[in-house]
Amino acid sequence: MRYVDEYRAPEQVMQLVAHLQQRARLLPHTAARPLRIMEVCGGHTHAIFKFGLDQLLPENIEFIHGPGCPVCVLPMGRIDACIEIASRPGVIFCTFGDAMRVPGKNGSLLQAKSRGADVRIVYSPMDALRLAQQNPQREVVFFGLGFETTMPATALTLRQARERNVDNFYFFCQHITLLPTLRSLLDQPDNSIDAFLAPGHVSMVIGTEAYGFIASDYHRPLVVAGFEPLDLLQGAVMLVEQTIAQRSDVENQYRRVVPDAGNPLAQAAMADVFRLDGDSEWRGLG
Repeated sequence: MRYVDEYRAPEQVMQLVAHLQQRARLLPHTAARPLRIMEVCGGHTHAIFKFGLDQLLPENIEFIHGPGCPVCVLPMGRIDACIEIASRPGVIFCTFGDAMRVPGKNGSLLQAKSRGADVRIVYSPMDALRLAQQNPQREVVFFGLGFETTMPATALTLRQARERNVDNFYFFCQHITLLPTLRSLLDQPDNSIDAFLAPGHVSMVIGTEAYGFIASDYHRPLVVAGFEPLDLLQGAVMLVEQTIAQRSDVENQYRRVVPDAGNPLAQAAMADVFRLDGDSEWRGLG
């Protein structure tokens, strides 16, 4: 636990909070118009509330919670499509557990299961592929969802299915990519986001260089940050320093995990299997 605890040490947290308070006095922002930092990732949002970090910020800095939970933004129509597929005779419908209770117009997957649909929770797409191999007489459908964090596992599983000639394995895609999402947010004329905390787990895959357009095209500072209190507070300090210096750069606070180039093998697997296919409806946005 030492590795985790050292990024949660209360004394160091309070020292960093005091430093953030001091540096925030040099910002042009006020309590009426604070520096608005969007943490894009749902994991960041969870950590902010779990550790009460929003309560420790100076009055002229504010966290704006971004669209970083791929399950939360699932549109009702996609859930209804899942239920329709799962209700077909001979289908085994596989999904991650956090999608089971998401409501659609016709209920949730959990309710569909209670009505007799063969809906099964899996922990990886490979679990679904094994089910397909064990049940050759059934059609096994895997509901793929998530950002770039989960896309490599899906891509590798689909490669395996192709190599093994598993012809009863299907994939219903609801994967979404982070960078077009950020571009769409910044293209909104009424957006008031001043800076970004970018997610560590997505960045492990895509790297930090992929965010360059946010600094060059939209002139917003961005810091890739980890998920512990010291990570997030240090990320906020780095964004404050950029703002004071009137810089817009991409910086990497999470260097212990995230390489600037990301994971080339994961990127190659995604490029082999996926292609961007237009816009997607998001629950709660637009």
